[in-house]
Amino acid sequence: MRKTLIGFFIMMALAGRGQETITPAPLPSVSLPPALDRVLRDYERAWRAHDPKQLSTLFAEEGFVLTNGRPPVRGRQATRDAYSKAGGPLALRALAYATEGSVGYIVGAFGRDARNDSGKFILTLKKSGGRWLITADMDNTNRWPPAAAATATTQR
Repeated sequence: MRKTLIGFFIMMALAGRGQETITPAPLPSVSLPPALDRVLRDYERAWRAHDPKQLSTLFAEEGFVLTNGRPPVRGRQATRDAYSKAGGPLALRALAYATEGSVGYIVGAFGRDARNDSGKFILTLKKSGGRWLITADMDNTNRWPPAAAATATTQR
């Protein structure tokens, strides 16, 4: 028992070493049905145009924005405010999706271009008036911010 516990603790201590340099191969993209793909393409267009008003129309009235490093916001006006300074190059790709009746989700990756993912996202969706709207947009980057990376390394 004692050898097992010692082995376990040694394994746990070594488990985190070197992870910062390992970059797994990107997960493959999946094709979306046209109605779901429209959500991603409309999002890209509005983001590239620096158009927070257009972005907010992709969300359900009570939709959430759950952005990396910021408190959650809810509602179209709060979405507009949250995205007021957002925009620029953006490429979205789907990794998985599902729908059941009027609810669904898309799990995906994003980057400044289609070849390099810099983060990942989950969109939860609901169908309203014949089109899919975002009920929650949660995203985060693939890399620790420098200060967080230092903290995470020292806490392992």
